[in-house]
Amino acid sequence: MSVERLSINQITVKDLSFEETVKSLAAHGIGWIGAWLGPVAECGVERAAKLLREHDVRVSSVCRAGFFTGANPDGGGLDRAANERAVDVTAALGSDVLYLVCGGIGDLGLPASREAVVEGIAELAPYAAAAGVRLAVEPLHPMMCADRSVVVTLDQALDIAGRFDPAHVGVAIDTFNVWWDPNLMAAIERAGERVIGYQVCDWLVPQPHPLFGRGLPGDGAIDLPAITRAVDAAGFTGPIEIEIFNEAVWAADPDDVLGAIIGGFDRSVLG
Repeated sequence: MSVERLSINQITVKDLSFEETVKSLAAHGIGWIGAWLGPVAECGVERAAKLLREHDVRVSSVCRAGFFTGANPDGGGLDRAANERAVDVTAALGSDVLYLVCGGIGDLGLPASREAVVEGIAELAPYAAAAGVRLAVEPLHPMMCADRSVVVTLDQALDIAGRFDPAHVGVAIDTFNVWWDPNLMAAIERAGERVIGYQVCDWLVPQPHPLFGRGLPGDGAIDLPAITRAVDAAGFTGPIEIEIFNEAVWAADPDDVLGAIIGGFDRSVLG
């Protein structure tokens, strides 16, 4: 069983506190966590960093900054100060990857919204670079274009990231968001060193919910091992985050969820 690269995004066990999640991961022999700003803030950044050190758990990425277009269904766009605070938290937790959810259309219209994303990254990138944090442009599924992200394909994300130094801005691949794209494999090959984050879940059939329809790896329609092989071939050797938004998963015992993920990781993700 190969769990060295396995990371659990905290949203997968969202009813646990940050402290509970770190302790649970350590108990299961999992050495990586994908952190969210909210639970970290509730714990306190200094205490969160201390817990990570004590339990030998590292942060594969932090979610999230962005919403550069002003369109955020969770309550307005994020201003520059909020995005810079997200950079600070990422650095304080010892991570160097901050995910960007770029923002929906808002009042700008689609072309202007996409240009606003480029402008927002251009403002944030120098601050992040100075802190040793790389920005990961994450394309979301097209059904979220209007409200969450006008960046909906890996090629679009690469076009944006390509305007910046690859040491500072890359892309994140989330299987739920990009698996459908007929150009995905070519885009992954094109990405190369730009891939700085990789998140995995499955696409359930039928979809129970447009946002909360992610399944455990192996439970849905995505050929996850094929995507993982392509991501690895592009040069990515980092942790693989399991990120699940699903009411049924959240209602289950977190230990059972983690056990199921560990048990299926080799077969359903690595192949």
